[in-house]
Amino acid sequence: MSRIKSVFERLDGEGRKALIPFITAGDPDAALTLPLMQALVEAGADIIELGVPFSDPMADGPTIQRASERALAKGMTLRKVLQLVSAFRTVDDRTPVVLMGYANPIEAMGLEKFAEKAAQSGVDGVLVVDYPPEEAAAFGAAMKARGMDPIFLLAPTSTEARIAQVAEIASGYVYYVSLAGVTGSGALNVEAVAERLPQIREKTGLPVGVGFGIRDASTAARIAGIADAVVVGSRIIEEIERATADGGTADACARVKALVADIRRGVDEVKK
Repeated sequence: MSRIKSVFERLDGEGRKALIPFITAGDPDAALTLPLMQALVEAGADIIELGVPFSDPMADGPTIQRASERALAKGMTLRKVLQLVSAFRTVDDRTPVVLMGYANPIEAMGLEKFAEKAAQSGVDGVLVVDYPPEEAAAFGAAMKARGMDPIFLLAPTSTEARIAQVAEIASGYVYYVSLAGVTGSGALNVEAVAERLPQIREKTGLPVGVGFGIRDASTAARIAGIADAVVVGSRIIEEIERATADGGTADACARVKALVADIRRGVDEVKK
């Protein structure tokens, strides 16, 4: 059983929902990524989404774009991201790690080579924003052959046909984008999300995580009331930025840990 499936089964038995925080690997520098990942776990993260920095992150708003720019400026690459996952696995062999990024770095490395190295590093799932499901058969097969989960996005604009395509190839969980925009943009309409999730669940039995627009414990609690997982990214990156601006990176882990712990309390207000 994959680590991701194991987490969702455990949480289901406990009547709890998953918290999935996102950070960008190498932001603000590579030395801080492992401590930040550990801080996320200590704060209550069930799964970590680790962003692979890319020069043209089309689905991401200004906050995560800046994180990618900082990481790339410090020399972060896909190979180094995998090395960071390997380092994390020496101290934590339980928490699933999902890489989230774009096709270009994977294609540059070669899909099969990437899949092999990702599995060896201890990656549990991969979400490639610009791999549409109708063109991702090889990607899905490469992931599943090595015990990793191919994870896909669905959006408010996804058709029933697209939902069915994702349901056929995805595993682990489905990531529902709550806003028709980029990360960190717009106001979250929880009611609209609640109306949409039953249509997705008609097509797949996978857990459904919801992200984009979740910034605090209150909103996280409302999303936890309707989804299987709550995904938080831009708000965490903002906290890293503020800590760095205020006095370097020394305080970043403590501030991120406090933020994520507060969101964890919001998620745990909801019981199945």
